[in-house]
Amino acid sequence: MEAEQAIREKLIQLLARRDYSARELISRLASKFDPELVEQVLDGLVQQGLQSDYRFADSLVRGRISQGHGPIRIQSELKQKGIAQDLIQQALADHPVDWFEQALNTFRRRFGDHQTTDLKVRAKQMRFLQYRGFTLEQIRYALDFDPTDP
Repeated sequence: MEAEQAIREKLIQLLARRDYSARELISRLASKFDPELVEQVLDGLVQQGLQSDYRFADSLVRGRISQGHGPIRIQSELKQKGIAQDLIQQALADHPVDWFEQALNTFRRRFGDHQTTDLKVRAKQMRFLQYRGFTLEQIRYALDFDPTDP
């Protein structure tokens, strides 16, 4: 009983700072406490609405979109944090984004509006957008965008 109270206090202390996924919380406390007991206490917090994987995913998606990240990187990060695929899809669907425009805005923020024909510079720009998590089609859209086209 004493261990459960200590786990609960530690979980609440962590969640007071920011949202965490259930997997993150379990892995953070597994070295100090019995992982099964941590899961039991965490289930109670989930039922009380104090921890939610969806709320965590929603917050992360919103933050990464504002930072200029693409869908591939966001999905990958959520998977690494232990979020279920259906919650990932729901969180992304709740924040409709034109990923082509997102790629273009991220490109412009980093490299400005000028187009280049230098292959080394273009390759660097492509790698940057790939790292940010955009698909090849979205990257091509951003690199080939011409504001003078009607």
